[in-house]
Amino acid sequence: MLSVKILGPGCPNCKRVEQLTRKALQELDLEAEVQKVTDPSEIVEMGVMSTPGLAINDEVVCKSRIPTLEEVTGYLKEAAAQS
Repeated sequence: MLSVKILGPGCPNCKRVEQLTRKALQELDLEAEVQKVTDPSEIVEMGVMSTPGLAINDEVVCKSRIPTLEEVTGYLKEAAAQS
């Protein structure tokens, strides 16, 4: 199962990244543990200085912007293929 982390304080942009991620997971019929990481020190520790961020299997795949649904789908497909 994939591990997905939404990195951010819970702002509208972070919520949008979560919505896109959940939609992509549903479209791909993939199971994943989705976590929200809101602790600023943990977010910085992952190398994200500006939120929102998205990490899959502890690898940051997008930061400082909202990815498109197509981008999120691609990130998830790639991570699933490597699992």
